[in-house]
Amino acid sequence: MESLKVLVVDDEPNIRDLLSASLRFAGHQVSVSPNGNDAINKIVELQPDIVLLDVMLPDISGFGVTKKIRGMGIETPILFLTARDDTEDKVAGLTVGGDDYVTKPFSLDEIMARISAIMRRTGKDAAPGSVIRVGELEINEDAHDVSVNGELVDLSPTEYQLLRYLATNPNRVLTKAQILDHVWEYDFNGEMGIVESYVSYLQQEVGPNLL
Repeated sequence: MESLKVLVVDDEPNIRDLLSASLRFAGHQVSVSPNGNDAINKIVELQPDIVLLDVMLPDISGFGVTKKIRGMGIETPILFLTARDDTEDKVAGLTVGGDDYVTKPFSLDEIMARISAIMRRTGKDAAPGSVIRVGELEINEDAHDVSVNGELVDLSPTEYQLLRYLATNPNRVLTKAQILDHVWEYDFNGEMGIVESYVSYLQQEVGPNLL
């Protein structure tokens, strides 16, 4: 994996220090932030390649930060760090525009694996100029643009990868396990409801008749 600009957002200094040291050791450029407002400013200023974002922050929640930057048109991938293991919370985080989550306590190997998976899901290996069309839906793999009837649709990298996988497998019955394996590259510990939530969210974005 190439060197990345990473922003670590957590109000616990020991977690910030641990993640920063590990990421720098792996060759990445790291900035840190202790709260949501500072994180928003640094995301705008630094334009990181990925943000490791704690959900429970002292001022604005990680979900609130994500909503704010997505509303500004910033599509930087977000990896949530959360102490809560409830499926509903995880689904909420993903559907506000996050790309993945790690439950505390986590291992550094897991963090690195999730970052690698997210960066692969950005589709950097897509063939230049390739366009996928399904009815009124058009996916431009070169620009990573998705449009319906000519209108652009804003999607996170994970949403884009899921939509692309579904679009490239028309008229094929895909199991939740297959989708998890291809899009997320791990099984969410068996939490298949993540797939249903994402598909439902995509249907709202691109239209129920296209999925």
